[in-house]
Amino acid sequence: MTLYGENSPPADDRPTVQVTAVTWPDGPEPVTTAAPGEPDGGPRRPRRVRMLLAAGITGGVLAAVAGAGAWAYAGDVPRGTSVLGTELGGRSRADADRELRAELDRRAATLATPLKVTVDGRTAEINPADVGLTVDVPATVAAAAEADAHPVSRLVGSRTVEPVVTVDADRLDDALRKVLGDQAQGMTMPAITYQGTTPKVVQPKPGLALNPERSAEVVRTGWMAGAPVTVPLVETHPATTAEELDRMVSELAKPAVAAPVTLRTNKGQVTIPPAAIAKSLRFGADKTGKLTPSVDVKRLRAALGDKLTAIEVPPKDATMTISGGRPTAKEGKAGQQLDTAALGRDLLAVLPKADGREVTGELKPTPPQLTGEELAGLGIKERVSTFTTRFTGGMASSRSQNIATIARKVDGTVVLPGKTFSLNGHTGERGYAQGYRDAPVILDGKLVPGVGGGTSQFTTTLFNATYYAGLEDVEHKPHSYWFDRYPAVIESTIFWPNLDFKFRNNTEYGVLIDTSYTSSTITVSIWSTKIYDSVKTEYGPRRNITTPKQIHLTPGPSCIETNGINGFTQDAFRVIKKGGAVVTWPSARSWRRSGRSAGCRSRSSRTTTRRCHCSC
Repeated sequence: MTLYGENSPPADDRPTVQVTAVTWPDGPEPVTTAAPGEPDGGPRRPRRVRMLLAAGITGGVLAAVAGAGAWAYAGDVPRGTSVLGTELGGRSRADADRELRAELDRRAATLATPLKVTVDGRTAEINPADVGLTVDVPATVAAAAEADAHPVSRLVGSRTVEPVVTVDADRLDDALRKVLGDQAQGMTMPAITYQGTTPKVVQPKPGLALNPERSAEVVRTGWMAGAPVTVPLVETHPATTAEELDRMVSELAKPAVAAPVTLRTNKGQVTIPPAAIAKSLRFGADKTGKLTPSVDVKRLRAALGDKLTAIEVPPKDATMTISGGRPTAKEGKAGQQLDTAALGRDLLAVLPKADGREVTGELKPTPPQLTGEELAGLGIKERVSTFTTRFTGGMASSRSQNIATIARKVDGTVVLPGKTFSLNGHTGERGYAQGYRDAPVILDGKLVPGVGGGTSQFTTTLFNATYYAGLEDVEHKPHSYWFDRYPAVIESTIFWPNLDFKFRNNTEYGVLIDTSYTSSTITVSIWSTKIYDSVKTEYGPRRNITTPKQIHLTPGPSCIETNGINGFTQDAFRVIKKGGAVVTWPSARSWRRSGRSAGCRSRSSRTTTRRCHCSC
């Protein structure tokens, strides 16, 4: 049934509407005449019938359109949307997530294939998993759901959404740097240093280097395309230019050391000479090459030496002594020291000036780092180990005096949990100014006079005390030949500043080093909380026995005669027991992380000792 006659528009893709014929009730049909402007073709059907039919058609079209719109807008993802060739349109986010993951599973072998990358002509393969290359499924589904789709496009159109790819930029940068090797031309960072009080300048220069963000971008693209990737090097320029560097030299570095600065306090004043300024004025460059001046107050203190003692009172930490066989904590004292932050800021402000080179320092109360209450709570309650070695010559000998001097310096030292004790760091240089005397030391395999001779015996005694306390050996160096007054293998020398002895307090308790001496012995005891049943040494057999060579020296003060003894190689194993069993752990850190209440280190030590016979 054709409603619009022969002149109706051509057929299109709009929905077909079924129309039902309308029948009037019985009775004469009303007759109408033609409307004005219409040809008079005879009786006509009433206008209201035609209107009703038209209304029926319109309603049908609207219903069809409404149904098509509901279909087009079904789901969270617009219809016609695909990712990696997989249709996600019309799906909920959850369904789209599952469908995309299924597609990634189908591509798993391809996505896991090593990616060939080229950096500055060097080519290598990178495992995607090693650099964190992956498709972020939730982010990709979100991007698909937010894809811009016109209403008509939702019915008949299509669109492709690229997957969201993530990569660990730091791990990728590390991997690419390995490919690049030493080919990178890094920036020459600007620098200002001092030779004496003369500024020395390093001019900035650009370099070619990897840019992590750019590298990540090209690698992400290449991975999804399954194609080799060429990672570009980017020219980088230091943030501080040559002009800015020259201005910094003329306006700060040179005038800073042109004259002294007066530091005034309510306790007096101190003159800061140009040499001290040069040692403490630092020009630091960050990763971008931005140069920033600052005053290193620690360096300034070191450069001023004892000058600050006239105005400052250093704080005293709480101490612990052994009284009546029991450790007792003694409260520390607060001090008064310069406000270092303010001093550094104010000093930097006056250094460019030719006149008015004065700063006012504020002395602030400084509490001790370790209070009596804190010290008492460290669990230092019993003697864990003790070790004694013997020496000859009585206290009149210079060697014996050196042993006593270093023992007094170390006595009462508290090592906090997790901290490392350095003997060189604790005593500082051991010279004449510190009260040490000339005594025999080993130099090039021979005994010669040297300041501080004998301190190695204290070092060996301290080493054994910490060894049998089960503490972690960080650094020690056996003597170049063995002395029979020391235990074989378990002995250590020391020499400022190159040879040191260090141990780490690998327990949860504080460690107190208690020293004492007589005219013929030196003893070191370790006080803490005992956590092991026993610490013992098991020795392997001596082997590779060597006989001493005879060396003739020119008679004189440097000729010290000694008898040689055989050298040998031997292994020593530290065996630590807890709860009746021997337990081993690869390192103190992993033992603490595992949460064990006890642990030990089975340690193998090997040394070959050789002694020379010297006759004068």
